[in-house]
Amino acid sequence: MEYLERRRDQVEERLEAVLDSVEPDELADEVRHVALSGGKRVRPTVTVLVCEALGGEPADAVDFAVGIELVHNASLVIDDIIDESELRRGSPAAWEAFGHGPAIIASDGLLGEAFDLFSTDERAMQTVSDSMVELGEGEAMELVAEPSNEEEYMELARRKTGALFRAAAELGAIAADSDPYTVEAVGRYAERVGVAFQMRDDVLDATADAETLGKPAGTDAEMQRPSLVEVTDLTTEEANERARAQSDAALESLSTINAPDSQSMEYLRDLAEFVVVRER
Repeated sequence: MEYLERRRDQVEERLEAVLDSVEPDELADEVRHVALSGGKRVRPTVTVLVCEALGGEPADAVDFAVGIELVHNASLVIDDIIDESELRRGSPAAWEAFGHGPAIIASDGLLGEAFDLFSTDERAMQTVSDSMVELGEGEAMELVAEPSNEEEYMELARRKTGALFRAAAELGAIAADSDPYTVEAVGRYAERVGVAFQMRDDVLDATADAETLGKPAGTDAEMQRPSLVEVTDLTTEEANERARAQSDAALESLSTINAPDSQSMEYLRDLAEFVVVRER
């Protein structure tokens, strides 16, 4: 765990430094509230681990890792406004703490800082831009199209959650200066991890309590949101099996990469296993 913690600490230190430079002070307070209130830092960790697994140095990927975490946090601010969720990571959601207007501005501020970090590499800019198009389409699909079967749900999960996971991994490969085939392969791995993550999230929303989750539970059913459990007739056990299948597919994609066995590669495999058994 010390190995993983050192890499997370690198991301955390850089994240704090980026947010410390935000002006004016009011905006700095808001973005720090959003981005430093906790979180698993899964996406930035993927970025750093992929870079290292493919022969790069962790430091080569830290800016991209921080950038993808900022994009993720910006999307959570909007999610909480749409859902009217008052709690995020055990703290007041941004709109609850500061109001709707300042929360939206905070989301914009996070995106601005993120794209400043990506601007050093054209491939990184394209990767994140593509993922944000997918994310936006996923959000629209959830609100308007309202998936009504498992196939439509899977497309929603791929766009809403899988796209940012894919970008996180592809950014790590780009930071390591990998070839296009490898960038695509790690992208497939991470997209499937993201879909499995979303499936497990849906199960936890239906079965866990708010104290365990660090956010309100049961909101999918309350808001008639198209979660895997709500859209299909699957039991929670069957939904977990579907998540496991995505995890297995992610591991298969990872196995196609021409990279030596390493501690970073081991952690990437562990992540695919962890997302389907996590409790928050």
